[in-house]
Amino acid sequence: MTTSEGQSRSRNYLNQLKGSVVFKGLAVLASFLVIPLMITYLGKERFGIWSTLLTIMSWVILFDLGIGNGLRNRVAEALAEGRQDDARDYISAGYSLIGLIALLVLVAFEILSFFVVWQEIFNTASVPENELRLTVQIAGAFIIVNFWIGLIASLLGAVQKSSLLAVGQFITQGLILVFVYLVHETTDSALTTLALIYGVSVITSNSVLTFWFFKKNPLLFPRFKFSNRYVSRIMGLGVQFFIIQIAVLIIFMTDKMLITQLIGPAQVTEYEVVFKLFSVITFAHSLISMPLWSAYTESFKKNDFLWITAMMKKQLFIYGGLVMIALVLAAVARTIIAAWIDTPLTVPDNLIAMMLVLVLITTWNNIFAMFINGTGLIKPQLYTSVFAMILNIPLSIYFVTVLEMGTNGVVLGTVISLLGAAIVLPTQTIFLIKKHNLQSRP
Repeated sequence: MTTSEGQSRSRNYLNQLKGSVVFKGLAVLASFLVIPLMITYLGKERFGIWSTLLTIMSWVILFDLGIGNGLRNRVAEALAEGRQDDARDYISAGYSLIGLIALLVLVAFEILSFFVVWQEIFNTASVPENELRLTVQIAGAFIIVNFWIGLIASLLGAVQKSSLLAVGQFITQGLILVFVYLVHETTDSALTTLALIYGVSVITSNSVLTFWFFKKNPLLFPRFKFSNRYVSRIMGLGVQFFIIQIAVLIIFMTDKMLITQLIGPAQVTEYEVVFKLFSVITFAHSLISMPLWSAYTESFKKNDFLWITAMMKKQLFIYGGLVMIALVLAAVARTIIAAWIDTPLTVPDNLIAMMLVLVLITTWNNIFAMFINGTGLIKPQLYTSVFAMILNIPLSIYFVTVLEMGTNGVVLGTVISLLGAAIVLPTQTIFLIKKHNLQSRP
């Protein structure tokens, strides 16, 4: 491994970072502007239902069985070792497999949706059952189709062009903002309308990225054939990522369901507003860390631990800056929310403090998760994720029902469940770097 290769990797990382800043910032701005529009368009309770619905729909992504992340690593490895034909065969296998799964899940989901009492799921009687069911069916169909089209995110990550993901997010959020503004001004409140807006926006952005990627990389265009060899290699790593995905979704996405069921859908709005405010920190950190996943894969395959160590130190320095920004954000949170949201909201200081801690732990864990994901040595992360998943819901229920902590208790349950990963992931990272240093000694 030469120094010039490490420098080239660093330059590409900085270019991806610079390329992401403007579009990611605009996407975040659009997502913030659309929240008050949605709240006034739907009303507080219906907005809580919509927010919870998107959380439930995101669980459908689990049915990709971790194929996206497994594909990302396998394609990045193949390209790092100059095996372009293998990379194309991995892409072909990934798209074929995801397409088959998407079709089966779509049919099953649409049929099963008729057997669910959605008013009970969302703990509401203010929205007719037929409207809720149709909204779920529309949103579900778009999301299921999108986790086939959305496979482009894994490919952009694999070729270290993650800045284009920010372009996609900008297109999605920009379309949602424009469409929501139009319906806000011209039509009556309807959850089904929002489901159509959300689905069309997401599908459009990923279709644009897919067209661009394969136009620039025609030799990687999938042949849509089912190869057991490549499928098994993707799935071998993908299943581990799948279990981690399940755990992470249960940890983070059940919060809104728990609040809906234990406290009421109206309380989801306060949670969502505070969560959205602090998502500035997680957005910023993902902007910085996401391009590193496949860069770590390449450097790990090429045994360039000098670059890995230097980059890890930079990430820790950046984290210190994010901590300071998060503290300032927490101090002025109530002022920002009052200026941002037209509808009067009661946001407790304790909820702001809990969300601050949650964001800081999450970003800390992600620093090391990016490296671990890139290496593919994810079993320790798998174990900590499963442990956190098992712990999270009982803790949250206990804090809400026994200690009567309300929404704060749900967030606290999530915080405590993540502490194991906050210790294990950095420990594994240090171990791998030290192990390499010992092996490389003469």
